[in-house]
Amino acid sequence: MSARLQYHYKNKLKEVECKTVITLGRDVHNDIPIDDLTVSRNHAMIRCIGHDDYYLVDSGSANGSLLNGNRISMPTLLKNGDVLKIGNLELNFLQDQKSISGNDTQSMLETVISDTPEISEITILVADIRGFTTLSEKINIRVLTKLMNSWFSQVSDIILKNGGLVDKFIGDCVFARWQAGAEDKNTIYRVLNAAIGINNVTENITRDFPEITDKIKIGVGINSGAASMTGGQDNSAMGDAVNLAFRLESATKVIGKDLVMSECAYKDLPKELWRTAELHIRVKGKRDPIRIVGLDFSEVEKIVNNP
Repeated sequence: MSARLQYHYKNKLKEVECKTVITLGRDVHNDIPIDDLTVSRNHAMIRCIGHDDYYLVDSGSANGSLLNGNRISMPTLLKNGDVLKIGNLELNFLQDQKSISGNDTQSMLETVISDTPEISEITILVADIRGFTTLSEKINIRVLTKLMNSWFSQVSDIILKNGGLVDKFIGDCVFARWQAGAEDKNTIYRVLNAAIGINNVTENITRDFPEITDKIKIGVGINSGAASMTGGQDNSAMGDAVNLAFRLESATKVIGKDLVMSECAYKDLPKELWRTAELHIRVKGKRDPIRIVGLDFSEVEKIVNNP
């Protein structure tokens, strides 16, 4: 799908095609320069994540970025028809849906069949910032916006570097997936390496924000299994395997560990690396207890360094 921004400038309709990153601000070097003193020099960006998911990202601007009349503080997924407002400039976000080729009834029928969700074996990582609500109550929204956008940007790079794909940003959480299940024994090492990288970013990010004195931590849930891959703009993984990954992330708080993996994810790792950490827990939506491993990041590093 292609996406573009439409806006009026000096009584003329202008259109800019969305690429991987589109920058907006008062500086003339932006993709869309905005001659408005209420606009910061580097005000905001639109960043493509995964397959045609475009997020509006405020860069910690003085006066904020509005999406459909509401100020955003974290990267927010854009939908066809959304209205962005940067200073006094309004921009319409337009995204084409998948075109249907052919004109006859048979062509239409074939397109509908091919667009049904695909079932894939994937490995899922969910990483969530601990105590985010308390943190957001303590610091200025501009500082919070800069911090979160820096976190999301660095986390996205780490996931991509390790062969994964960011599926969604959800509040203070990132949901990523690897297009391979537990049968690919190298996948889990890439996922664990990404988890370590995300933790390192989280621990170090406050160095640039002296206003934040509390240590920021994350919890990580990892699961492997079959998921339904939706088409269209959502382009997201769905199903029990995804739900369980989110439950495992929540379980980190219950068992007091940094990372929790399901048996499907860790079963092919050398047993000596996880045998003593194995537990049985109950999670919502599951009738029987499930087998998991709970680890601190120091233990995860030992696994990654001893493949």
